[in-house]
Amino acid sequence: MEAVLWYVLTGTRGGENRVRILRALDERPRNANQLAEDLDLDYKTVRHHLDVLMDNDILTNSGDDYGAVYLPTDRARHNWDTVEEILAEVE
Repeated sequence: MEAVLWYVLTGTRGGENRVRILRALDERPRNANQLAEDLDLDYKTVRHHLDVLMDNDILTNSGDDYGAVYLPTDRARHNWDTVEEILAEVE
């Protein structure tokens, strides 16, 4: 999981936005629309990054597609020291 976190958050285009999204979701779970508004990003951009984070088992969601609330997975939480290290380096 550590390698996946480094790759998804720092090794690809869009990593900076994924870091911002992950940081926001660490503060409190939100849906895609709330993230777009809070982070001043396009809704489609947020959806893309949420999909990447979900595909890599970093985020999970609850609820229906449009109103789904996103939060870090248990697997990501288990590796949160690595997430914090990445967030500190990127910020």
